[in-house]
Amino acid sequence: MKKKIYIKKLALDDNIIQRWRNTELLLLGGSAGSFKPIYQCVKLFPKNLNKTVIIIIHRKKNFFSEIEKLFADNSRMLMREVTDKDVLNKNTIYIAPANYHTLIEKDKSFSLDVSEAVWYSKPSIDVTFESASEIYKNRCTAVLFSGANADGAEGLLKLRKNGSLTIAQDPDDAEMKEMPQAAINKNAAEYILNTKDIFELFQK
Repeated sequence: MKKKIYIKKLALDDNIIQRWRNTELLLLGGSAGSFKPIYQCVKLFPKNLNKTVIIIIHRKKNFFSEIEKLFADNSRMLMREVTDKDVLNKNTIYIAPANYHTLIEKDKSFSLDVSEAVWYSKPSIDVTFESASEIYKNRCTAVLFSGANADGAEGLLKLRKNGSLTIAQDPDDAEMKEMPQAAINKNAAEYILNTKDIFELFQK
């Protein structure tokens, strides 16, 4: 079988900028090594981003985390943890809670699921990405950052197939290459960007 060649998109073209501007939902997923770039995204978003942002980061089961507080203290947007039946609002950053899978329903509300872990993780990036792909289609942008397993790759592929703008952090720029590389190997990422270009895109 002929090996696929992936061309890194090293510059932001008009296509990606326009699709980002048309986005209603932004998904940020990651695991080990993803905290710093996601935290930087949270800090740079303007108050009037006019999009809904959902963050899915792997966290240890029953491990108390101050991620939410740290993000909220450094965000210009409203920041809150997802609760069951919450309706998604623009100009709000939601973070997926530990010990649940976060899904998006047809009426654009959240549903928390207690089923088994996916890729040893709950919340699972795949679960949220896949549910969003059915609802938002081409009005969604998703970014998969650093991580040590393949969670998110299948979900990113479904998003791409449904017309979403899909981005993987350049594995050469990631602290842990496995997660973005798994997405690239599945041809799930339309763009492969380093963190500098991702931050620049979010300011367009």
